[in-house]
Amino acid sequence: MVRFTALSSLQKRVNRVLVVGSIETLQSQGTTDSFLQQTLVSASSSAVQFNSGANPLLLQHALDTLNPSADSGSTSELLLAHETGGNALHVTLHALPTQVSRSNSLARPHSIASFVKSHNKLVTKRGQELSKDESVLVVLMLPGHTDTWFAAGAAVARGAPQYEHKLKRSNALPGTDSKSEADKLEVVYQTALTSNESSLVQHTADAIQLATRLVDAPPNELHSDTFIAEARAVAHRTNTKILVIQGEELREGGFGGIYGVGKAATHKPALVCLSHVPEGAAADAKGVALVGKGIIFDTGGLSIKTGGIMVGMKRDMGGAASLLAAFEAACHAKNTTDKTPLHVVLCTAENSVGPDSTRVDDVLVMYSGKTVEVNNTDAEGRLVLGDGVAYAAKHLNPKVIVDMATLTGAQGISTGNRIGAIYTNDGDLEDMAVKAGKISGDLVHPMPYAPEFHRLEFKSTIADMKNSVKNRANAQVSCAGQFIANHLGDFEHTGKWLHVDMAFPVFTGDDERSTGFGVAFIQSLLKEIDGAGW
Repeated sequence: MVRFTALSSLQKRVNRVLVVGSIETLQSQGTTDSFLQQTLVSASSSAVQFNSGANPLLLQHALDTLNPSADSGSTSELLLAHETGGNALHVTLHALPTQVSRSNSLARPHSIASFVKSHNKLVTKRGQELSKDESVLVVLMLPGHTDTWFAAGAAVARGAPQYEHKLKRSNALPGTDSKSEADKLEVVYQTALTSNESSLVQHTADAIQLATRLVDAPPNELHSDTFIAEARAVAHRTNTKILVIQGEELREGGFGGIYGVGKAATHKPALVCLSHVPEGAAADAKGVALVGKGIIFDTGGLSIKTGGIMVGMKRDMGGAASLLAAFEAACHAKNTTDKTPLHVVLCTAENSVGPDSTRVDDVLVMYSGKTVEVNNTDAEGRLVLGDGVAYAAKHLNPKVIVDMATLTGAQGISTGNRIGAIYTNDGDLEDMAVKAGKISGDLVHPMPYAPEFHRLEFKSTIADMKNSVKNRANAQVSCAGQFIANHLGDFEHTGKWLHVDMAFPVFTGDDERSTGFGVAFIQSLLKEIDGAGW
């Protein structure tokens, strides 16, 4: 758990201190009564002092040894002596990389998250056992507070993933044993947060950790029914309405995409919709609809994944997990105006192999009414999202639709491991999304929007379209997004729609843990949308 607080409100005894900042900010902290010195005194309940003894020299030496490069941060460790002779206070300083390019967030959240993840465990003292009353304190000292506080706070949450299922420590699904939660992190800023800022970053951090727990959970624990139960729990916590259409109800309701993808699985597919309508909203108020790809596990279907690439496909529900969590954060933090309804649509299915699997050459009738000739069962995410956006456009009265998905391998080739790819029919929304990415630390970059170039890739002689491109070297990220747009109906031309492909930013390659990508992005994007007055 991550808790944002003030030094005067620390709930636990500080076992360890992690200090993160720019090299310029940190190297000014060796002076008497600096913010850092005051913080370390408070964190130790005044047991650590700097008015005499070796502590001032130890701190200054640690600061002087920091030497970050343009691409990498720099870390120094020190032990500060207690006046009372007790255990020394373990302090780790981290200077962020010196370069911030125009495509990056000023907070350099990738470096913050990596540092916190590597150092967030309690330190075992000689001859003592770890105590549940201890915490790790994270101190954020970044320049440009107005532009960095939110991304920095979200990065701390990303650095403390929740899911574990080990012999001596487990919070496996369903349910969480409070006795085995991850070590608590308490976070303070050099510049104090306002109450609204504190509420937003706290709820966002909680949501990031919910998303990472869901994405990291194995598919034998998190199947479609478990995910629906998690959605019901969010609806209960936010006091919002929930609609679940599952199994044969999907077929009867015309959801040929979701049903076709998931009908062979033991746990049946579903469309889940949560709706939050503020008390001040008019009955006909236009809202924001979030639509998430929730492929619980992706075998590829009959176009089965081979060569080991099926490993990790539990993460194919990362878009839906992040949007469900983002919805909860926005509701709790009141992150939309009192006139803007907010909806989240989860397109949940397991792409399994069995006697009932959809075959290549099958033709599916989508919720939009359009037909799709299946030429690749491993291009299933766009099928479920096509139904999801069609449902949102028809029933949720949206002014903006945002879909999010781990959709294509081409996303990693186009924008890399840390930056999501976006495809949108509106230039203003594109600019807002890029800005929201930098504010939140969930970076995104636009793909070319030229439907007249992309629609031709799906040409079919017997159906309205195929589901996979003819030429895999032709702007695959844009083409996949356009397939989804093909099911928006009139909304494609009259509304504002944004597609986010986050196939690679959803996890970190070094430890294969979820990042919660998209949760903070949605919070920032909602503020941008509200500010636009649409």
